[in-house]
Amino acid sequence: MADAGVAYPPGRVILRDVTLRDGLQMTRNWPTTAGKRALIAALHDAGLRHVEVGSFLPADRMPQFSDVRQVIDTLADRPGMHGVALALNERGAHDALATDVAEITVVISASEAHNRANARRSQAESLAALAQVAALRDSLRPGAIINAGIAMAFGCSIQGAVDQGAVLHLAERCLDAGADMVGLADTVGHAGPRQIASAARAMEGLCGARPWVLHLHDTRGLGLANAAAGLDHGCRVLDGALGGLGGCPFAPGAAGNIVLEDLAFLAAQMGIQTGIDLHALIAARGVLADALPDAPLQGALARAGLPLTEAIAAPSDLHTATN
Repeated sequence: MADAGVAYPPGRVILRDVTLRDGLQMTRNWPTTAGKRALIAALHDAGLRHVEVGSFLPADRMPQFSDVRQVIDTLADRPGMHGVALALNERGAHDALATDVAEITVVISASEAHNRANARRSQAESLAALAQVAALRDSLRPGAIINAGIAMAFGCSIQGAVDQGAVLHLAERCLDAGADMVGLADTVGHAGPRQIASAARAMEGLCGARPWVLHLHDTRGLGLANAAAGLDHGCRVLDGALGGLGGCPFAPGAAGNIVLEDLAFLAAQMGIQTGIDLHALIAARGVLADALPDAPLQGALARAGLPLTEAIAAPSDLHTATN
């Protein structure tokens, strides 16, 4: 078992960029490998240290991730970068473990209907596969972190309501199966702040010192409100994508992730130091726009600009994130 607390130190709030994985799942086009490298460089310059780099899925199904190995290799040139890659099954995990990627996310859905649509297996079969991935990690590369990403954790556009007690139990079963950490995903934006706050308190009780991830989508405009609720109730690892790109192709009604730039601004307004230079992050958004000129990028901060407030605008105290 790997120590996720090294990559996600206690007492720090960490924002992760998921543009190159979740952000590209539903785009008609995608950046070249050179474009992805340029984006990683820009994110690194902005202070981001945790980046999703792609998925280990068959190239005929997801050609936008066919260069995931080359993208992972890029991280070696960026000191302190922590790469995350998704693997949907044991074969993908085996391929990911053959690289130097620091963290592998294995997805399991809180909704049985979505789990079958997304992974083509039952939830119980996915739990068994997670245990096999953890055992494979232990034998091939013990230092790699296994993150169990629980999709549809707050409601499902196929099944409907998802019992929150069952989600907590599933998270516990994922940890028992060998996952080092767990993530809760509001895949289709069903959650509101009260639901997020309740889930965050429950996850804090379950995980203790272990980090856990909150992965939010802004389908109904509550993404940042939900992020604030998570931060207020102990969550310290949150995902976002530049321009709010993203969505699940196997989830009807899915829309983009919360906008990373707006999430970083929210954290700054809450007095949380994340190590992110907002000016440089907006510049990174420009790198993405150049690589994907037809992508519909969202975001209030990019539209309105930074306020003339020194405490927000000044890129001071980088990489000293505390909560």
